Amino acid sequence: MPPEPLVALLVGVVLIAYVLLGGADFGGGVWDLVAGFSERTVRQRRAIALSIGPIWEANHVWLIVAIVVLFVAFPVAFASISTALHIPLALMLIGVVLRGSAFVFRTYDSRRDEIQRRWSLLFAVASTVTPVLLGVTVGAVASGRIRHVDGTLQADFFSAWLAPFPWAVGLLTLAVFAYLAAVYLTVDLAHDRELQEDFRVRGLWAAAAVFVLAWVAFGLSSVGAPQVWSGLWGSSWSLPFQVLVGASGLGCIGTLWARRYTAARALVVIQVVLVVGGWAWAQYPYIIPPDLTVYDAAGPDNVQWWMLGILAAGAIPLVPTYVWMMWVFKGQHPLASLTKDEAIVKPEAGSGG
Repeated sequence: MPPEPLVALLVGVVLIAYVLLGGADFGGGVWDLVAGFSERTVRQRRAIALSIGPIWEANHVWLIVAIVVLFVAFPVAFASISTALHIPLALMLIGVVLRGSAFVFRTYDSRRDEIQRRWSLLFAVASTVTPVLLGVTVGAVASGRIRHVDGTLQADFFSAWLAPFPWAVGLLTLAVFAYLAAVYLTVDLAHDRELQEDFRVRGLWAAAAVFVLAWVAFGLSSVGAPQVWSGLWGSSWSLPFQVLVGASGLGCIGTLWARRYTAARALVVIQVVLVVGGWAWAQYPYIIPPDLTVYDAAGPDNVQWWMLGILAAGAIPLVPTYVWMMWVFKGQHPLASLTKDEAIVKPEAGSGG
């Protein structure tokens, strides 16, 4: 068996992990943006910070792994994407850095209103813009506007991503991240019914936004990404796939409505795995449609096998320690301190949170 399908599967799994974990962290920043500075919204903002604070840096490991695998296993694709889409990628990287810096400075800087509001605004705006740019990049790759002719990249720096379909995917990515964050927070906030209800309502609104934007992106894909359109609409697996996505989405909405938050979290994970996995499967074997398959872009087989072996060896300590970290910091009641510690429940005197 050639290594290319295994490596492509690995990239897909790692990207799904990043969306489910890192994406929810970005979604928390979206809800931070819409929170005000009343006592209740200060509690919302602190709930977000406590939920993502212990793990947000670790969640970026999945994006780093995906980039390294792409660079090592598919160097032609890496070079093409980083060249044709260097503008949105550079802006996305700036957003990641600004978001992380603002989050840390907000935690340890002065508690004065004006300083806290400055860092909160920077953190929230960067958390909102970065997912859009990530989705724009994914949509541009799928669009078919990055061409390879006789082994030569044929693309300018703007047309691939300055188009309706990539921006529809960008807005859909933002909505999905906000959706994940809201649903996850309903579980984390089991000890604060008031805040739990706030994020339940936000989760329902985010689910509606995901539904609308998914159909907008799907409709635009008929022209904007023909390979994805044909896979999701005309293939033998498209009908059962659409049924499963719809059932998981409706199930998540129903369980949120019924306040069955643990079930809602499981269903939103299933829904997002299906959406991201379906996009990847619809595009396969093309890594950059319509000219570059995983076989065309692949490096030497021995390099790929060595990389798979090293990653498998690295996963032995990585995965258990990551799971242990999640269990320690996001155990049964990770935000119980919101109701036990008055310094967290109420804003400090003269502080905006």
